[in-house]
Amino acid sequence: QVELVESGGGSVQAGGALRLSCAASGLTSSSNYMGWFRQAPGTEREAVATINTGGGSTYYSNSVKGRFTISQDKAKNMVWLQMNSLKPEDTAMYYCAAGRAGSAYSYPPALPGTYESWGQGTQVTVSS
Repeated sequence: QVELVESGGGSVQAGGALRLSCAASGLTSSSNYMGWFRQAPGTEREAVATINTGGGSTYYSNSVKGRFTISQDKAKNMVWLQMNSLKPEDTAMYYCAAGRAGSAYSYPPALPGTYESWGQGTQVTVSS
């Protein structure tokens, strides 16, 4: 059973930075999709950044490209999301997710339904 535990959320002023961490346990495949998603009240859950832990390919949503960076330590089963130049519209609950990848070289998907395991979430609040 896969368990994901997020940490690192908090409140920050616009222009600030936060680093979210996701500790994964129970992963049995050498290649997994892992991703960060977010959901604000009244909105659908959306992908922020995803990574194929096998080959390292990444996806970023257009709204965070150039500001956020997803990274991993495969040996430690850790994934991070470095968030810089934060904006009020980045305010949301952020979730770590994991899914089994069919290949180390497949592009990590952005659809939430592709991911089988989810963390509890960590709140990010950006004030103007």
